[in-house]
Amino acid sequence: MLILVASHLVLAALCPWLVRRWGRRAFGAIALAPLAGTVWLGLQGPRVLDGESLTEVHSWVGSIGLDLAFRLGPLQWLLALVVLGVGSVVIAYCGWYFHADSLGVPRFAAVLTAFLAAMLGLVLADDLLLLYVFWELTTVFSFLLIGHDPARRANRQAAIQALIVTTAGGLALLVGALLLASQAGTGRISEILADPPTGTAVVVAVHLLLIGALSKSALVPFHFWLPAAMAAPTPVSAYLHAASMVKAGVYLVALLAPAFAGIAGWRSLVLGLGLLTMLLGGLRALRQHDLKLLLAYGTVSQLGFLILVLGIGTRSALVAGLGLLLAHALFKATLFLVVGIIDRCTGVRDLRRLTGLGRRMPVVAVAATLAAASMAGVPPLLGYVAKESVFVALVDVAATGDGTGLDTATGWLVLIGVVVGSALTAAYSARFLWGAFADREVEEELVVRPVRPGFVAGPVLLAGLSLVLGFLGRPLTEAILAYAEEVPAGAHEPELALWHGVGLPLGATVVALTAGALLFVARRPVAALQARFAHDLSFERLYRGTMRTLDRTAVEVTGLVQRGSAAAYLGVILLVVVVVPGSALLAAWDGISFRWWDTPAQAAAGVVIVIAAVMATRSRRRLRAVLLAGATGYGTAVLFVLHGAPDLALTQVLVETLTIVVFVLALRRLPEYFTDRPLSRQRYWRMGLGLAVAVVAAGFMLVGADARTATPVSAALPAEALDYGGGANIVNVILVDVRAWDTLGEISVLVAAATGVASLIFIDSRGAGIRRVHEIPFPAGVRKQPTRPGRRVWLAAPRTLPPESRSIIFEVITRMVFHTIIVFSIYLLLAGHNDPGGGFAAGMMTGLALVIRYLAGGRYELDEAAPVDAGRLIGSGLAVAAVAALLPLAFGGVVLQSAVIDLHLPLLGDLHLVTSVFFDIGVYLVVVGLALDLLRALGSQIDRQVLRERRAAEAAEAAEAGSTGAGENELEVTR
Repeated sequence: MLILVASHLVLAALCPWLVRRWGRRAFGAIALAPLAGTVWLGLQGPRVLDGESLTEVHSWVGSIGLDLAFRLGPLQWLLALVVLGVGSVVIAYCGWYFHADSLGVPRFAAVLTAFLAAMLGLVLADDLLLLYVFWELTTVFSFLLIGHDPARRANRQAAIQALIVTTAGGLALLVGALLLASQAGTGRISEILADPPTGTAVVVAVHLLLIGALSKSALVPFHFWLPAAMAAPTPVSAYLHAASMVKAGVYLVALLAPAFAGIAGWRSLVLGLGLLTMLLGGLRALRQHDLKLLLAYGTVSQLGFLILVLGIGTRSALVAGLGLLLAHALFKATLFLVVGIIDRCTGVRDLRRLTGLGRRMPVVAVAATLAAASMAGVPPLLGYVAKESVFVALVDVAATGDGTGLDTATGWLVLIGVVVGSALTAAYSARFLWGAFADREVEEELVVRPVRPGFVAGPVLLAGLSLVLGFLGRPLTEAILAYAEEVPAGAHEPELALWHGVGLPLGATVVALTAGALLFVARRPVAALQARFAHDLSFERLYRGTMRTLDRTAVEVTGLVQRGSAAAYLGVILLVVVVVPGSALLAAWDGISFRWWDTPAQAAAGVVIVIAAVMATRSRRRLRAVLLAGATGYGTAVLFVLHGAPDLALTQVLVETLTIVVFVLALRRLPEYFTDRPLSRQRYWRMGLGLAVAVVAAGFMLVGADARTATPVSAALPAEALDYGGGANIVNVILVDVRAWDTLGEISVLVAAATGVASLIFIDSRGAGIRRVHEIPFPAGVRKQPTRPGRRVWLAAPRTLPPESRSIIFEVITRMVFHTIIVFSIYLLLAGHNDPGGGFAAGMMTGLALVIRYLAGGRYELDEAAPVDAGRLIGSGLAVAAVAALLPLAFGGVVLQSAVIDLHLPLLGDLHLVTSVFFDIGVYLVVVGLALDLLRALGSQIDRQVLRERRAAEAAEAAEAGSTGAGENELEVTR
């Protein structure tokens, strides 16, 4: 079963390529996958119907007890047949529905196939959390399918509406699932149903699950999202909102009813809302002129009918309800596909503009007639067989209660309500056939394109099944009864049959069909009566009003708190830190014992840090403040050294150095002084807030350090690092082995930050301005020095920098140390698992080497040193880290597991290799790419801006002097 679900997900990933390669014909090939799944399910039928449940369990997230647990019982078998069987027909139909130039078809094919896989996983899931995962996947894929055409406002609104409503219900379902699993002691659905727990918490949990089911199946008050979703392409309506997605809630009710139908409030909820939804949907369907909306409100009505019948929980009702579920999937999918044919061949769905289609599309008309008759409950179709069995079950409930505990008055009221709803169903079924295929006078002549045989094949097949299955009541009864046998026997043995004898159920059918025919004949007076009592109150208006209020509130709150001042935002954050955790700190303060220092050197470093910090706050020059802030960082590195943490000290020095360089590069475009304005009162408030934050932060550290009572974990780290990670460097082992997930997340954040920086600074792509030194022409007055053939001058500063920007001493030093720094960075990378170093420190070291190269030779020398796109380097690093994380899976390990390999080589001696070094290489590449990105953003880009401004000034001076030229350029014109 896992293979069945996973294969469709893989197919979904391949769908865009298939559609782009084969066009619409790809849908036929895609449909073969669910068709093969249908055949496989058919082959499992004998085992399942004999009472055998096929199970599959694969470990997934063991820490929370979540397994890929699947179960194929009679109920799951029936629903999976609907999901795969109708899905294969709808997917094949898409090949005829979409035009050759339709936009977004490759993505549509992928999302529809992925939705099929998610729905299949939902039906087969035997774990509450796994069911929720697939439940939300269907919500997401439904959102994408409804919003297939984002250019249309109706699609966007309908998609968002469906997403919000069903997600809200999904959250209720999640809480209910967690609560039920907690009370049952297991999340396995089959185990919970076999031995259902009891208690108030269970009642609450089951009602939360019901809320999720009702929202998914569009019952009142959540019904309004389904008609709005008809903005989606017709195949989406045919599959998601007739045969598949809306059946998720129905399936959940059918799954839980045998075990929980007797709990407090279950039957009141499902009977009341089911009957109300059935009547409301039927009445609304009689007023619609759009064929899709008519069917949509009919679907709302039928879903209420299904929930009502299955929610009763008797054996007869379960058999009849599942028969009705199968019938509904067949006739409603047929009718939606027919609407798609009409829409494509005429361009019209308004029944007031359609005429004569029965003569022009006879095959389509026959298929639609069979489906509509099944929906209305006309014999001998499957819809009649199922509905007649429903009447039998409801009569038993009304007469004797049939074990439900319902009183006689309630039972008869439900039966009468269902008969009225069935009459409405018959009326709107007749309205659909009359509106789509009857001959009438219309204002505009209808242009009808011929229907291709392949286009009508799907509706004909499904309608034919509605007819054939009507004569196969006994085999269907045996198949469905395999599930309903878990429920105690009722007043009558359940049976799906064409003839139940003369009695009240037959009379109910006759009354419903007769009343439906009368309602159709009197459609004009009925429409006038409905219009007379029409009102503006609806749950959809309530939803829209709520969303408008929420949006307006968000705007007002945002306008109140988001004033555009970074200082104000930071002040609010810090004030909350001082007030809330700070008050808790005062409550926890109970005296602290501590030593001021271990050695006088620590006190000296602390004094330097404090003095530098105070001077930085007092500095009026930006550069001086940056350097003083850097002094605090270097002082912290000294403290790390004195405390025996060389790794942290090395990283701190490297980060501080690169940070100072970046700040200095950025300061070139800022004023020299912070401000010349007099100090305001706000400055004193900020000083006080800063002092309070410092006191609170120091208090946190003191209280936290003094609260330790157990032996610190660091005592066991040296031995554990060597045993677990194969390295003596504890810090590096933690980063690339013990907490490698954190490191992977951190470099992902670095990638995201680098992408944001690039989007703000780079007008073109990152690599658009990369130029090699040999491509730069010599400025005027500079003569090329002769070199041996094939040899280039390294660090060609005369060619890339004006004389006033050069430093001969710095150039000589750069020639001496650049390669040494690069070699040392590689050493730090490879030796970091046992000695101070690692991927991050090595990347920072390489970044500083690039800084030196840039400062000595300018932006062209930087490109000469690293002629690569920084974005690609960053992406490559993340990819290398991800591959290193996943590679152990290929050898039977787990994600981010490391292997230790010890080799003895004849010439090299003993070699100790840990595979986590490849993960460290990924970190190295990300850090180098980020450093290169910063240098190009704040170095090369600003250099170009300065040069443009200088040239503009020179051109202005030349123009003012009357010169015709702009002067000779000293350097090549930049992009």
